[in-house]
Amino acid sequence: MNKVFLGGTCNESTWRSKLIPVLDVEYFNPVVEDWTPECQQIEEYEKANVCNIHLYVITNRMKGVFSIAEAIESAMTRDKQTILHIVPEGFSSAQLSSLQAVANMVRKHGGISYLSEDLHRTARVINNSYSSKVA
Repeated sequence: MNKVFLGGTCNESTWRSKLIPVLDVEYFNPVVEDWTPECQQIEEYEKANVCNIHLYVITNRMKGVFSIAEAIESAMTRDKQTILHIVPEGFSSAQLSSLQAVANMVRKHGGISYLSEDLHRTARVINNSYSSKVA
């Protein structure tokens, strides 16, 4: 069974609420109202042992760069499929150049990555490749 880890930008970003309704696969959403050490343990367990697809959506609401590091680490983990979706809106040209280099690195290690405003593109990639629904 396929399960997607929904990593990437938090910070009140709305991409998860837009993507979740159109996914045809199970998912783990690590975003909770009150982040605790137990939540972190659950997230680490899900990423390492349950979720075979790691999705990282990066938006201009990101405050730090940990999700970037997670995406690279995931791409280098052979038993995981990594998808990096960078939403370019709101990033400077210098930031986009750097993010494109990250996307290239993810692809170099076997992941799927792209810059796109269209979250439905990611839903199509996941649903067409990993859904167990029969048409």
